[in-house]
Amino acid sequence: MADWEDVRRMALELPETSERVSRDLRQWVVKDKLFVWERPLRRSDVEALGPEAPDGPILGARVEHLVAKEAMVADPSGAFFTTPHFEGYPAVLVRLDAIGPAELEEVVVEAWLARAPKRLARKYLDEHGASEA
Repeated sequence: MADWEDVRRMALELPETSERVSRDLRQWVVKDKLFVWERPLRRSDVEALGPEAPDGPILGARVEHLVAKEAMVADPSGAFFTTPHFEGYPAVLVRLDAIGPAELEEVVVEAWLARAPKRLARKYLDEHGASEA
């Protein structure tokens, strides 16, 4: 199970990332672009999700595109979900109490890659022996 300190550490380890607080919720940005954030469910989210609405900590995370979002939401782990508020938007919601640190790190890095300037993302991938998908 992951927690907010895991998110904070993982996000701030990425190049040119900073943390800010908006409406008492933490957000992590790269070059002023939001990539992961605290996202408690709103009343409309709970109403839309019904009895399936999780009650633990929720992380919002940008994804590369809607196909990636669909794949994550279809994951049988149940860690990823969405709400009508995010319909048509490349972001997923993550149940922190249903995801392990290794998988969370992948989510955070992929969110960062989706929002970081291309040159910065390319440099990161080169330095970490990875290639863009």
